[in-house]
Amino acid sequence: MSRTFDPQLRRAITERIRYYNELGIYDFYRREPDSELPHEPEASVIVEHQINDPALLLRMIREDLGDCTRCPLHKQGRKQIVFGVGNPHAELMFIGEAPGADEDQQGEPFVGRAGQLLNNMIKAMGIQREDVYIANIIKCRPPGNRTPEREECETCSPFLMRQIAAIKPKVIVALGAVAAKTLLAINAPMSELRGRWFDFRGTKLAVTYHPAFLLRDPRQKKETWKDLQMVMKDLGLAVPTKAEP
Repeated sequence: MSRTFDPQLRRAITERIRYYNELGIYDFYRREPDSELPHEPEASVIVEHQINDPALLLRMIREDLGDCTRCPLHKQGRKQIVFGVGNPHAELMFIGEAPGADEDQQGEPFVGRAGQLLNNMIKAMGIQREDVYIANIIKCRPPGNRTPEREECETCSPFLMRQIAAIKPKVIVALGAVAAKTLLAINAPMSELRGRWFDFRGTKLAVTYHPAFLLRDPRQKKETWKDLQMVMKDLGLAVPTKAEP
């Protein structure tokens, strides 16, 4: 049975097709609903299947996101959307929880104190921030930097899933419990999540502490370094014996 679209949705889809045509994309297919991607935007039902350029895909995802008003966060003081930053061809992707005040101000994830520590962690691995891709579970700052609510994560995470699918990293590192539990859909303490590999839709995923937590409890930096060493070995990076972020 054919689906009947309301006029507003039909106009939105027509505009989206015109946008893709302007990019030189003319072939489309209808993707079957994915139960793992709740609340995925209607316009993304039409998906290009012959695009191999992750940078282009990321631009299209950002265009779909727009000036997002899909959850209440857009009315709770956020200054701007924090989409993600880094190498579209990255083999390694870091995923945190949510933007903070500095990130909300600058529009880039991990630019405050926690971001500086993450930069040091990345450098200790023998690579640069520009080599990886960095994003968060949700793209708007929760008021007072509170923990994102489940509805916010479910509403926003489909865009993150599309970012991951565009980049196709070899390894994902989930930073902190919120990122880990949202991506893996399991409720377990960090002690059970760390130090092992998970399969995330065909991509290897490791869990470690969030840099903001390490600022509060520097004693856990040694444990975090163990997690990063595990990732480095998998990516074929040289593992120094004494370096620590």
